[in-house]
Amino acid sequence: MSGKPMLLIVDDEKPTRDGLRAALEEHYDVYVAEDAVTAMGLLERENFAVLLTDLRLPKEDGMKLIARAKSLTQPPVCILMTAYGSEDVAVEAMKNGADDYISKGRLQIDELELRIARAVRRQALEEENQSLHQRLDRKFRLESVIGESAAMREVLEIVQQVAPTRATVLITGESGTGKELIAKGIHQSSPRARFPMVTVHCAALAPTLLESELFGHEKGAFTGAHERRIGRFEQAQGGTLFLDEIGEIDATIQVKLLRFLGERTFERVGSNKTLTADVRLVAATNKNLEALVKEGKFREDLFFRLRVVEIHLPPLRQRPEDISLLTRRFLEEFAAENQKPVFGLAPEAVELLQQYRWPGNVRELRTAIEHAVVLCRGSVIGARDLPANVRSGQAPQLEPTATETIAHGGLTVKEAERELVVQALKECNGNRSLAAKKLGMSRRTLHRKLHLYHLEGF
Repeated sequence: MSGKPMLLIVDDEKPTRDGLRAALEEHYDVYVAEDAVTAMGLLERENFAVLLTDLRLPKEDGMKLIARAKSLTQPPVCILMTAYGSEDVAVEAMKNGADDYISKGRLQIDELELRIARAVRRQALEEENQSLHQRLDRKFRLESVIGESAAMREVLEIVQQVAPTRATVLITGESGTGKELIAKGIHQSSPRARFPMVTVHCAALAPTLLESELFGHEKGAFTGAHERRIGRFEQAQGGTLFLDEIGEIDATIQVKLLRFLGERTFERVGSNKTLTADVRLVAATNKNLEALVKEGKFREDLFFRLRVVEIHLPPLRQRPEDISLLTRRFLEEFAAENQKPVFGLAPEAVELLQQYRWPGNVRELRTAIEHAVVLCRGSVIGARDLPANVRSGQAPQLEPTATETIAHGGLTVKEAERELVVQALKECNGNRSLAAKKLGMSRRTLHRKLHLYHLEGF
């Protein structure tokens, strides 16, 4: 092997074949063929970088040869030569997959070498871009939506169904459950994946700034608007706009957003010119939008426009079977990132992770594993390496939220958990193994709960 890129010249005229071989063999490992059948045999056996073929060939012409060459698993760059130069021929050649087209009548070797090098470089960039997309897709699948619980399998099935469509999606769930990652999954699995996904965190901006951020503004629209600025809708043209914390937007923005969802039109701040954008909208919230609608804080018509498809992400405490899988993934990530030979967790550390309630959900678990990897002194994470609140089982004390109160009885989470334990034991006639399985926890964890809630004699 010469190490040079392989180039195949196909021409039924021997002087042309020999002349091109002599001119190009300094930079390429050159092969020749006098017809399409011979050429195709070579293409199927060898991995050619370039196919340089005449249009007029015996039996089968160069266009058909190019079409067949482009159907190979690793197709070469294809350049068509012809003495019958015309615009129609060029268009037809490109339809058949040709990467370039050159007329024999004005063929210059320097120009030919330049055209070949340019086509090869272009193909290499396209392959690199495709490879990058594939690596990003793999990275997304590994680092984001991880779960083997029934609840997460259902979420992923919905993502697969909704991604190829144009439907607006509303993602709900507590903070830290991975709503933005689901939004990325929808975008990356959709036909819009080659276009931008633009993210706006609505709670981070004041209403006046948010309006300009979303829709853009004209020069002089307000104090400090020294030049025109395009908004996120225009930036996301062809792709996806992800509005996180949608429940925080004020009434003015709600009206403009409702109009966009209905008509796909908007105006920049300070302009009367109506613009359009081909953008898919995905929104997320950790608030109860239905409750906000009843309180008059969120438009009902906008709520229904946003909730064409709703995807609810369950909190981590409701899918404990995902904790070990997520833990392994985060352990691998942070061990590699910090160049530490940490390979597993001690049984007591695993037990503590399973017992903890994870109010911060997956985000909190990820931070806890990073903490443990950094502090780990050996190859196995022990209980002492975990954050203090995980070791104690006590989450930071915060004001109760709506999700921490059982609406029908006004119970706190702890009171509700005690009631659930009692109910499970009753339904299982006191069988603790069956009750633990029903509650989605280990038998050992159930014993700890019985002790915590003074139910040992149940």
